[in-house]
Amino acid sequence: MKPRKHIIVVGSGIAGLIAALEISREHEVTLVTKSELAESNTRWAQGGIAAVMFPDDSVAEHVADTLLAGAGLCDRDAVEILCSEGPARIRDLIRLGVAFDQRNGDLARGLEAAHSRARVLHAGGDATGLSIETALVRAVRNTNIKVLEHTFARDLILKDSEHGPRVTGLEVLDASGSHHQLEAAAVILASGGAGQLYLHTTNPRVATGDGMAMALRAGAQFADVEFYQFHPTALAMPGASFAEASQTFLISEAVRGAGAVLLDANGRRFMQHIHPSAELAPRDVVARGIARQMAIQSGRPVMLDATALGEPFLATRFPTIDAACRARGLDWSKHLIPVTPAAHYWMGGVRTDIWGRTSLPGLFAVGEVACTGVHGANRLASNSLLESLVFAWRCAHLFLSEQPVEQQSLQTSQPFDDKLPVLPLDLQVPNSATLVDRTELQTLMWNAVGIERTGADLQSAAAQLQRWQGAGTSVEELETANLLSLARVVVTAALARKESRGAQFRQDYPETSASFEHSLVYAKVVEVPC
Repeated sequence: MKPRKHIIVVGSGIAGLIAALEISREHEVTLVTKSELAESNTRWAQGGIAAVMFPDDSVAEHVADTLLAGAGLCDRDAVEILCSEGPARIRDLIRLGVAFDQRNGDLARGLEAAHSRARVLHAGGDATGLSIETALVRAVRNTNIKVLEHTFARDLILKDSEHGPRVTGLEVLDASGSHHQLEAAAVILASGGAGQLYLHTTNPRVATGDGMAMALRAGAQFADVEFYQFHPTALAMPGASFAEASQTFLISEAVRGAGAVLLDANGRRFMQHIHPSAELAPRDVVARGIARQMAIQSGRPVMLDATALGEPFLATRFPTIDAACRARGLDWSKHLIPVTPAAHYWMGGVRTDIWGRTSLPGLFAVGEVACTGVHGANRLASNSLLESLVFAWRCAHLFLSEQPVEQQSLQTSQPFDDKLPVLPLDLQVPNSATLVDRTELQTLMWNAVGIERTGADLQSAAAQLQRWQGAGTSVEELETANLLSLARVVVTAALARKESRGAQFRQDYPETSASFEHSLVYAKVVEVPC
């Protein structure tokens, strides 16, 4: 029996909760979350979780759909792991109490964009994430996992070793603002994405990329950071222009999968003129199609027509969306509802292998904070919860006694066997820089680094980002400083990728280039005192 170790997990979405639950069977686990345990991106996931659970589907088809959506940048090994191990992990969730919806005694399933089969499971109609989060939180509460709520993960603790810099713990701020240092054999980042980089986002307030920013400062490798997915359909309130629409309640892609269609200001469908799959084209295609149509109609939102689905179906299949629409005075069973794109999911992040190992010994990453290579340039709908589930489980099992690779996972400084060059990141800020305002940062990112980009806009954004600096000691100020650092990374990579691929569309390079059919990998050079 190997000795018990102390492992820190940062984040309480599906990835963090699964990792903590599995590891706690043999090791001491501290779970750090900056809000309440149940608050995360996971709980807001409406559409569902994709998995091959039906006899008319196959792992090969799920793999093919994922690779096609990823536009040539997916890691095939990671995709095959995702799709082949997914069904077993779904059964794990069922054993933990997740009640997926059923139809006639069997699991119910839906169709979403770019899937060749209906394979998306849902729970509570459109409350899949909430159902999963609730079950996992309940399971965590019934273990000896130490949970630190309202605790902000400020920085990783680094020490020099024979293998170079090594993560040995975490510096945190508790609810009173007091600093603490937590020592650990390893830190697992499961801290989610950074939707708050953008003025319009489907992400909750907590999605400020803190785990990514910590890893960036520590010198971890990043990959695919130029690829940010914009969900095509977020609810915009009547009478508001796109630029003014600040409320971005997500209207699940499953609504279009059920038959809802997009209409322009004149009540005409337009997506079938853009892509053969029309409303169910890949998300980047639909988001660009909507954005361009809105530009034609002076910024007014396009309309989603779900009226043909009928009131009983909408209320039963999409109860959360139905309630949200009605709370805003919208009866979507009888009337069209206005929708706009919004920042939704970051395909890139802290680079990991298929076990969650990063380039820094002692540091692991799972979920949206990580870049496993599964999503490539454009995530396939409802693969995000599955990725979190599958790779968090795999990461956790590195630490369990029956896994002989545990010691290697904690000590090896380079888990990647490819030949991709690691490009240096220059994050130095001139002394003349002024304090950044978060809303100004979000507005800049939305306007210059959004759905469509140009070299001129990106250059201008890069120059402006260099004129700003983050400062302060409050959680909000630290979050804003983290967002600023991550914005610089996104702009750097978006400028370097001189092509259009997946979620990155460059108006000045509208074609896809074979010379860019690989990930761009970045890292900040870090000097660690002995």
